[in-house]
Amino acid sequence: MRDVEQAVSEHVTRSGPITGRASSPDGAVTVIGTPGGPPQQIAVSAAALRMGPQGLAAEIMRIAEKAQRTANSRLHQTLERVVDPRELTELGIERERDEDEFGWRR
Repeated sequence: MRDVEQAVSEHVTRSGPITGRASSPDGAVTVIGTPGGPPQQIAVSAAALRMGPQGLAAEIMRIAEKAQRTANSRLHQTLERVVDPRELTELGIERERDEDEFGWRR
């Protein structure tokens, strides 16, 4: 267990911060998220303000969830080199297929 912990720590240190970025289709809202944590950055264009408070809040939440899923997937891809991928999935760190900017899965 200690060897795996050390390997994970070294691997994450080498790879640097793991984040996920997601934007609304029109680019009005962009979020940079972390695996399992709060958003690191939220950018809102002037056009997004026309959504109204509830619409903008819902869009930020939707895009933040997408950014966090992307960050989780990147964390999974990084750690699966040193940890059994099934264990990562059991911990809630799931690997998803990549999505393009329009939400299409590749």
